[in-house]
Amino acid sequence: MIKLPACCDRPAAIALLPEFVAAMNGATIEIDASAVTRLGQAFLQILVGARQTGKGEILNASPALIETARLTGLEHVLFDRPAK
Repeated sequence: MIKLPACCDRPAAIALLPEFVAAMNGATIEIDASAVTRLGQAFLQILVGARQTGKGEILNASPALIETARLTGLEHVLFDRPAK
């Protein structure tokens, strides 16, 4: 499981990208996004990429992640069903 930090900005994306890439070679990537309070474009791209490979599954999405997904129109991409 990959646990996301509170601030998912570009530096966090750069730091966690190798972990995402390594995890994509195996089974489903479980992503714990419960602590996320800020989410930048670079990290959004990583999450979209993980979901589009069919290997990324976001568990425990924070309200900030849900709202960012809704505002960017990516709710249907990041979640199997609309998050509440």
